[in-house]
Amino acid sequence: MADLTEKTDTHAAKRARRHHWRRDAVELAALFIAVAVADAIANMIGHGPDGPFLLVASATALMATVAFHLWWSRRHGLEPPTAPRTDTGAARRAASGSTSSTPAPAASEDGGRGATALWRMRTTVRDQPGSLAALCTALARHRVDILTLQTHPLADGTVDEFLLRAPAALESTELSRAVGEAGGTGTWMERADAHDLVDTPTRVLGLATRTALDAAELPLALRQLLGRCTIHSLPAVSLSGRPTGATAPVEGVLEGTVMRLRDPRGGAITVERPHLPFTPTEFARARALVELDARLGPRVPNGQHVLTLPEGNEITLRRADQSDLVAARAMHDRCSERTLGLRYHGPVGDADRYLSHLLSPRFGRTLAVQTASGRLVGLGHLLWDGDETEVALLIEDDWQRRGIGAELLRRLVEMAVEARCESVYAVTQSSNTGMVAAMRGLNLPLDYQIEEGTLVITARLGSTPVRTKAPAEPSERADRPRRTR
Repeated sequence: MADLTEKTDTHAAKRARRHHWRRDAVELAALFIAVAVADAIANMIGHGPDGPFLLVASATALMATVAFHLWWSRRHGLEPPTAPRTDTGAARRAASGSTSSTPAPAASEDGGRGATALWRMRTTVRDQPGSLAALCTALARHRVDILTLQTHPLADGTVDEFLLRAPAALESTELSRAVGEAGGTGTWMERADAHDLVDTPTRVLGLATRTALDAAELPLALRQLLGRCTIHSLPAVSLSGRPTGATAPVEGVLEGTVMRLRDPRGGAITVERPHLPFTPTEFARARALVELDARLGPRVPNGQHVLTLPEGNEITLRRADQSDLVAARAMHDRCSERTLGLRYHGPVGDADRYLSHLLSPRFGRTLAVQTASGRLVGLGHLLWDGDETEVALLIEDDWQRRGIGAELLRRLVEMAVEARCESVYAVTQSSNTGMVAAMRGLNLPLDYQIEEGTLVITARLGSTPVRTKAPAEPSERADRPRRTR
């Protein structure tokens, strides 16, 4: 509307300038004619015998006419209305389009209703005219604003996904009951936050960009795309060399609350979500992200951080992947059995088998510690374990007790925060005082769980307490790579 007004004013100004010279020419011609007529009348009257008398009589008649008109207008209320008193400063600001330095109070974001809450809601309605209108009417009765709406067509109906702003006093049960009375079935609701205010195309493009820059972002991108879900990356061959049977067709498989996608590195990516079936639209988006990852191939960001240790030695922290497998195995050979035992808390002889899994970006992110000569002396892992996240450290014996582990752990936790993880946990032995001290140095709320000498420390990154995880048995770790730490 502002653009239309501006264009109209500009057009009017141009038209006024175009007609300005024409009006001046007409007025000048009229002036010349009036002077000529007045001169002719003056010559005719002035040279006659009664000329001066006629001029005085004409002037008197004109003055009497003007006086009578003023008297008549005031008596019968025909004078122009008096303009109301206004704030001239405000009028000038309004005319110029500027705003006041002390603006009037604006309406609150919730329209004066008080505190509000954001909700994500999904419900299924019949695929017929008026079904969505009835649902929106029911929401309006409870003073609920619809911020975004997505529709997912199905064979027997339509799944509508809403982002709602509702009064904080409105309970989810009451809202679900109102939706059910309006024809919605299978209604699911959860609290939303500011991240959900981003529209879906923008969010999908952002997730695709993150996936393109870092292969380790794919599981996180799938989780943020699909909401609360559990993602398992299952290799085609287990650590013991046995086939796992984890395969999926090229086009993937959608089965209600489970979708299986082919991993381009072998095996399958399984996504599970309790109680809320995936829609074909969600399946297509997830498959597009996996296909993007497959086309781009292996990739790791090249960022590096150079740190100076207290004794003056410089070390470099960088991202690592499977190209560092040879250097990581060489570091294993230099580590003592006690160091490897504290790290893997299982059969030390199988430690080398874990490295290919741990360095894969499909299962998490790895930071490597490298000396000035290029030798690998430490590894830190941030591993996606279903809907939880594990941290694990391995520092070569000669480089321990120098603060390297604490720095590695701090940076891994920063990555977990960026990935919007609620917590991280570390599985170690109760005698590993170095790991315990590093976890305590995070200054985060910690939960401890001890079972048969194995210690699980969980650091809560947010305000919501999370459940600590019991360690797996060695045999389970051999069959389930995601639990192999």
